[in-house]
Amino acid sequence: MKIIELLKALEGVQTIKSVMLLLNADKKKAIYYVHRLRKAGYVKTSGASNKTRVYHISAENRLNTQSYYDIINKYAPIGIIPLEETRVYGKEITPEEALVFAIKANSVRAVIAALALFRKIRNWALLSKLAKGELKRQVCALYGVAKTIMRVRKMPKRFKNAAVPHKEDKYAYIIQGLSSDNFKSIEKAWKVYIPLNKADLEDYR
Repeated sequence: MKIIELLKALEGVQTIKSVMLLLNADKKKAIYYVHRLRKAGYVKTSGASNKTRVYHISAENRLNTQSYYDIINKYAPIGIIPLEETRVYGKEITPEEALVFAIKANSVRAVIAALALFRKIRNWALLSKLAKGELKRQVCALYGVAKTIMRVRKMPKRFKNAAVPHKEDKYAYIIQGLSSDNFKSIEKAWKVYIPLNKADLEDYR
């Protein structure tokens, strides 16, 4: 069932039992449907006096949320319209968080769009905390690509030095099976296969 169909069917105040009745679903499926609506930003949760969870489902709830794609699209030259997205309520998503999300998204389009975030990265300490292990190398490799097409904020030496690969480190894929024909020196420097070529970055010209 599509998100919009779920929203229309369940808009209002619901419990798991009422969701089960409205959608003729078992408990596991009802929980899954509420989970999907919550991820899309349509659900606020409260508790009743008998400790039952109450779900306030409304299109208006989404107006007070952000998604990682909202932040990416705010700065990128290309727009991304995901089929489904996780939305965050009551918290402002940072460019650092959006960058890490995009790298993990397993999407070439998300990676291309996220390069623009390097213009907005200020909190390198937060980015260092979020990007553990080989993910830090992936950040540095994409930063190297970003530098070839735009002016970006300077990466602190501390972040860069912490990401330098060791001899025993294996090459990491950002997207499994994809590597670059144009950014071989950057791939070699960070032991990271870059899923982009220069032709993919024409929107930045």
